[in-house]
Amino acid sequence: MTPDLQVVQSVALASLLAWASGIRLYLVIFAVGLAGHFGYIDLPPGLKVLQHPWVIGAAGILLVMEFLVDKVPGIDSVWDAAHTFIRIPAGALLAAGATGDTLGALTVAAGLLGGTITAGTHFAKAGGRAIINTSPEPFSNWGASFTEDAMVLAGIWFAFLYPLVFLAALALFAALVIWFLQKFWTRFRTRKAV
Repeated sequence: MTPDLQVVQSVALASLLAWASGIRLYLVIFAVGLAGHFGYIDLPPGLKVLQHPWVIGAAGILLVMEFLVDKVPGIDSVWDAAHTFIRIPAGALLAAGATGDTLGALTVAAGLLGGTITAGTHFAKAGGRAIINTSPEPFSNWGASFTEDAMVLAGIWFAFLYPLVFLAALALFAALVIWFLQKFWTRFRTRKAV
């Protein structure tokens, strides 16, 4: 593998972990850890801990809880609010871990950027769910939840097999998140003023 390809794959992995942590933290830890455990992917030294059966088991239990809770309007927003304090630091740590197992400038930069990506993704998800929860029927909530699950799984697949495609899609996603957050903030301020 060429050094340039290694850099692209490291950036894609760090970006994937940060982005997916803001949507489905336990799913990405479970899936990446399981894939590493069974040798489908080679995790960097800073992320080898994800392959440990205890980590996979804990992530699996929390994944099932999140999967169920995320389908219930209202309760999903409470879950998201509580996970503001879990997803963002976890995304920063996972992104930093993708750069290696020593603390250096690259690790700190990856952690800072990873935390920012996770925060943007998390707040877009939580804001979108708050809007969706105003609908009286549960189907839009279920649709959003299953779409998030599918996006994370597809993101994992693309990040490992087609890292440049994943990074391009992430850039598009970031632009959409910025647009969405501006619209959400405008709507929130308008409602608050009324």
